[in-house]
Amino acid sequence: MTEHVVVGAGATGTAIARRLAGAGAEVALLSRSGRGPERAGVRRGAVDAQDADALTAATRGAKVLYLCVNPPRYDQWAQQWPPMTTAFLAAAETTGALLAMVGNLYPYGPVDGPMREGLPDRAPGAKAKLRAALTAEALARHEAGRIRTVEVRASDFVGSSGDSHLDRVLPRALSGRPVRMIGAVDQPHSWTYVEDLASALVTAAGSEAAWGRVWHAPTNPPRSQREAVHDHCRAAGIEPVPVRVVPHLALRAAGLVQRQLAELEETRYQFVRPYVLDSAASEAALGLRPTPWDEVCRANVARLRG
Repeated sequence: MTEHVVVGAGATGTAIARRLAGAGAEVALLSRSGRGPERAGVRRGAVDAQDADALTAATRGAKVLYLCVNPPRYDQWAQQWPPMTTAFLAAAETTGALLAMVGNLYPYGPVDGPMREGLPDRAPGAKAKLRAALTAEALARHEAGRIRTVEVRASDFVGSSGDSHLDRVLPRALSGRPVRMIGAVDQPHSWTYVEDLASALVTAAGSEAAWGRVWHAPTNPPRSQREAVHDHCRAAGIEPVPVRVVPHLALRAAGLVQRQLAELEETRYQFVRPYVLDSAASEAALGLRPTPWDEVCRANVARLRG
């Protein structure tokens, strides 16, 4: 019997599946295509995360259903998140599997000071409201006894194979060339290592005391975009490269012809003001600590070069 069903074969889903399999669990790693590298102890398969019947069938008999999907294009969120929300909630309620969700910080919106657990989800943006709606409905069903759920939120990823603003520019930086990033590159910014997020969600899913609420993944003190790039350069043994800013007007102009770029306007606040995640409460409750930042940089450089 498959104990754990992980839906979403990106960096986070793969890290979770690898961690579970390493502990001897039976794991199914599902994605739309079902393709990907084979890993010992992990069975790959295909599923449409927007199809409630298919997702329910794939989850039957499992103890935990991990939601690790995220539509890659912002301009498709409005079409894809509502049916996925319906599908995951239906699968959890029908099968009795715990719904363990990878979350992000969008629902909080712009806040003054660090983001801590317990802040209300008050973001005005459309994308944030879509993600917040899933959290709110899942927690409401948990309180009503219809499902069991837990969510772990993370800041922008590091170590994600190009799924973050930082990782996208690092290959160029590690080749010694200048890079361009959006927003204000010297504002404090939190980066969550995908391995630390995976560890936190697996730990929270395995602890009944953690269920029914939102936690934060263990995350190191903030580093600005410039500092994060330079830290990786030093870890690679090269001189830090120039980090320049993509002009806001140029980004908006490009958004007139590329809808994906236009969608960045809603979340621009994340990169023009301090964006700091506080994970102290989660670290204390779950008994976890973030991987030291210098180790993260060295591991990420090795991954990118390998």
